[in-house]
Amino acid sequence: MSAQFLLQLLLQVWLPIALLVGAGGLWVRFRPQFPAATLRVNLNRLVVDVFAPPLLFALSAQASITRELLTVPALTSAGIFISFALLYPLLYHTPMGRTLRRETRAAILLAGCFGNVLFMGYPTLTFLYGDIGGSYAAFADVLASTPLVWTLGVWIATRLGHEGGHGTSLLRTLVTLPPIWGFVLGFAVNLSGIDVDPLIKASKFIGQATIPIMLFTLGLSIPWRDLRPTAPVMAAVAVKLLLAPLLVYALALASVGELRPAQVAAVLEVAMPTMLMAASFADRFQLDVRAAALTVSWTSLGFLLTLPLWIALLR
Repeated sequence: MSAQFLLQLLLQVWLPIALLVGAGGLWVRFRPQFPAATLRVNLNRLVVDVFAPPLLFALSAQASITRELLTVPALTSAGIFISFALLYPLLYHTPMGRTLRRETRAAILLAGCFGNVLFMGYPTLTFLYGDIGGSYAAFADVLASTPLVWTLGVWIATRLGHEGGHGTSLLRTLVTLPPIWGFVLGFAVNLSGIDVDPLIKASKFIGQATIPIMLFTLGLSIPWRDLRPTAPVMAAVAVKLLLAPLLVYALALASVGELRPAQVAAVLEVAMPTMLMAASFADRFQLDVRAAALTVSWTSLGFLLTLPLWIALLR
C-alpha cells in the first residue's frame, strides 16, 4: 500500500469524517442551549424518514444485481452473528460482565455486534470501488444490518437488557421503516427494467445529506469529557474491529477461495465501527446510553488505525 494511496485515503475518507465528527463535538461545547441528546434523536429521525430512503432507492435501483453482490449481505450477516457468539458469553457468563447492570451489558453487546455499514461503509467503499462500492454498502445495510438490528437487536434490548423484558412487534417495526421501502422500491425498479434515470439522480442528490448528518450526529454522541473506556467496552472494540472480521475473512476464503471485490467489501463492512444509531437505539430501549456511546467512540477511533491494516491484508 503506497504512501500516495494512504494520502488519498486520508483526504477523501478520514478528513471529511474527522471534520464532521469534530463539528458535532464543537456543537456540544459551544451550543449548550440546544441539548445534544435531543438534537441527536431528531437528526436520526430526519435521516431515517427523509434522507436515507432516497439514497437507498438510488443505490438499489442502479446496482447490477449478481450472485457475487448478494454475498456481501450474506457475509455481513455472518459477521453480526459471529460478534454475538463471541461477546454474549463474555458479557453474560464471565466475571468481566457479571458486575455490570443488564442495561449496560445489552448496550455493549448491541454496539459490538452492529456496524456502521452504510454511513462509514459508503464513503470507504466508494473510495475503493467507485459506484459499485456504494451498492455494496446499500446491500449490506438493507439486506443484513437493518433487518438484524430491528429483530436480533430489539430482542437483545428487550430480552437481555431488562429483567423480565418482553418483546415488541418486530415485524411491524421492520416494515414501517422508510429506508426499507426505499430499498425495496429501488430493487423493484431495477428488476423491472424501467428507465427512471432522472428519478435516480434526484434521489441520489437528496440522499447526499445522509452521510454528513449522521457523522455530525456521531460527534454529538461521543462523551468528550469522559472517554475513559472500561474492559468490557474494549473487548467489544476488539471483537468489532479485529476478531469478527478476521473470522469472516477466513469464512470467505473457505467458501469462495480467492476473494473478489464483493467479498473484500463484505469483510471491510464487518470491520466497520459501531453503528452511529447505537446511542439513540440504547436511549429508545432504556439501556445504558453512555456505554453505547463509549463503544461507538472507541470503535470509531480505532477504525482509523485498523482500516489501513485491513486494506493492506485484503488487497
